[in-house]
Amino acid sequence: MSIFTLIQAGLLVGGGIFSFMLFIAWQKNRKQEAETRIIPIAIVGGFAHFCDTLGIGSFAIMTAGYKQFKLIDDQQLPGTLNCQSVMPTVFQAFIFMTAVSVDSVTLLSLVVAACVGATIGARLVSSWDRQHIRIVMSVALLIVASLMLAGQLKLFPLGGSSLGLSGWKLVIGIIGNFIFGALMTVGIGLYAPCMVMIYLLGMNPLAAFPVMMCSCAFLSFFSSASFIRHNRFNSRATVTVALVGPIMVMVAAYLVKSLDMHVLAWLVCAVVFYTSVTMYRSWAADRKIMPSTAMKLQ
Repeated sequence: MSIFTLIQAGLLVGGGIFSFMLFIAWQKNRKQEAETRIIPIAIVGGFAHFCDTLGIGSFAIMTAGYKQFKLIDDQQLPGTLNCQSVMPTVFQAFIFMTAVSVDSVTLLSLVVAACVGATIGARLVSSWDRQHIRIVMSVALLIVASLMLAGQLKLFPLGGSSLGLSGWKLVIGIIGNFIFGALMTVGIGLYAPCMVMIYLLGMNPLAAFPVMMCSCAFLSFFSSASFIRHNRFNSRATVTVALVGPIMVMVAAYLVKSLDMHVLAWLVCAVVFYTSVTMYRSWAADRKIMPSTAMKLQ
């Protein structure tokens, strides 16, 4: 059995187990979730996973949409977001695994590193100050995005065409994805940092897509299972996006695969800039909330 076949089998098994657990939860909660508005949820979730396939991410978009239109209870929001992302991310992983011939050892190594980081590394990272992580990542991504922009403008060479890593570059990739997987436990997305790392290590920008999507697909199995077991999510909303999300993923994946490498590098640069700004805004928003909360406690 090849490494690619092993990963695909893992995606199928994980997706099958998740679908079964979701179906049972939906049957159990069907009556109490009858008033959930599935049409606006389908629109927000579908658009979010279209953007997710481009590397922009889906959580921020879904959170903003659901809160703006009061579609999901705040208490159920984290679990719903995690569970809604499972099937679209599985589709993303399958599509880009077959579309991009990434070196199998590199792909498996980085995926395993992210999963280990999310389980073992989470114990360490969970004690870190989330605000410090946000501002450091925001500044770091802004610097890297500026370097990527300089590379695109031919001010100095950056990026590459390789579809695999070896030697010290593979070691750096494994360490990097381990850290990115751990950071997901405190709400820092894996997509943009992984894109940056792949690009700076001299790989083809398109190679980042199967790496980051397979990493997040396997991570989502573990996180969503916990929310389903404790019934801390909206199953009706999750089923809706589990059906609509993959359709939008296929549409977006066609766009990504049809882009030439120069245009794709511009897309990656834009995504990194966007993520940097988003992290800064999250840091600034929490910074405003924390002092007022402290005053109330006094």
